[in-house]
Amino acid sequence: MGDQYQQIGEAFVKHYYSTFDTNRAGLVSLYQGNSMLSFEGETFMGAEAIVQKLANLSFQRVQHQVTTFDVQPVVAAQPNSILVFVSGQLLVDDSTNPIKFSQTFHLMPKEGGYWVHNDMFRLNYG
Repeated sequence: MGDQYQQIGEAFVKHYYSTFDTNRAGLVSLYQGNSMLSFEGETFMGAEAIVQKLANLSFQRVQHQVTTFDVQPVVAAQPNSILVFVSGQLLVDDSTNPIKFSQTFHLMPKEGGYWVHNDMFRLNYG
């Protein structure tokens, strides 16, 4: 059963960051009305508010380079929900100095896929 969650997590990570890096507004389908984002200490709720925050970040171009990701089932919350922890680096605009980041997603099952219930993002300084 662990392989199934790993495959779902891997597919989600690839899709999320590919969409983020090319069309941030396209992330709206991954969130719902009760989705929550914590982004560098700010909290946003609902698909529209979350995607508005992500779409209006101060950089024009970004490239996520995922270093690792870990996936675990979260059966206590709802059967088949998944916790995904990601660490990696960001290349922003014309900078050649990558910025380390970590992000955690709590994915909930829906017809034909998953949606993001919780999303927590932090830059890792130091």
